[in-house]
Amino acid sequence: MPSLPESSTITRIPRSRSGTGRAMQKGQQTKAVIVEAALGLATHIGLEGLSIGALADVTGMSKSGVFAHFGSREELQISVVREYHARFEQEVFYPAMSVPRGVARLSALFDNWMKRTSIEIDSGCIYISGAVEFDDRTGPVRDALASSVLTWHAAMRRAIEQCKELGELRADTNEEQMLFEIHGLILALHYEARFLQTPGSMGRAVQGFHNILARYSAETLTAAAAAPAATKRRKVSNQTTTSKE
Repeated sequence: MPSLPESSTITRIPRSRSGTGRAMQKGQQTKAVIVEAALGLATHIGLEGLSIGALADVTGMSKSGVFAHFGSREELQISVVREYHARFEQEVFYPAMSVPRGVARLSALFDNWMKRTSIEIDSGCIYISGAVEFDDRTGPVRDALASSVLTWHAAMRRAIEQCKELGELRADTNEEQMLFEIHGLILALHYEARFLQTPGSMGRAVQGFHNILARYSAETLTAAAAAPAATKRRKVSNQTTTSKE
C-alpha cells in the first residue's frame, strides 16, 4: 500500500463513536419495527389494546427489549398516533398539494381521504376508534390524537377558505359548517360501511360531497339570482304579447 505524503493528515473516527452510531441506527430501526407492529395491532384492536407483552409476542422480542425503546405504554401509544398521522399526511394531504388551489384541491383532499377510508373500512381508523377510547379522558395520548385531527381539519378549512378567495364558493360560506358536513360524511361512512355493512355506502358518501359542493357553489348563487330576473322577463314578454293581441 503506498504511503501518504508527510504533509497529509488523516481524520480518524474513533471506534467507540462508530460503534455508538451503529448502535443508535440499529436502535432506531428496531423502534421503527415495533411501531409498525403496534400500528397494525392498534388499527384492529385500538390504542387501548396495545400492550408491551402483545408487541413482544408479535415482534419476537423480550418485554424488556420492547419497553427499553419507549419507557411506558403511554409513550408507545403516542408514537403510534404520530406514525399514523405521518402516513395520513403522506397519503391524503401531500398528494393534493400538487393540484391547483380551489375546488379542484378540495376535491382532491376528499378523494384521497375516501381512498384511505375505503381501506380502513376493513382495518379500522385510529382517529375514530381513538376518539371513542379517549373522548372522556385527559392526558398526552388524547392530546396527541386531538392535535392530529385538528391539524387535518385546519388543512381542510384552509382549502375551503381558498375556494372562497378564488370565488368558487359563495362569499357567505361558513368554513366551519362546510368542514363539519364533509367530516360528517366520513364518520357516517365508517358507521354504515364498517358497522352496518350497508351496500352502496361509498357511493352515497361521494354523492354527499358533490351535494355539499353544489349547495355552497358560487355558481348556484348566481343561478338563483338570475332566476327571478328571468321570470320577470318572461312576465314582461307575456304581457307584451297579450297587449299586441
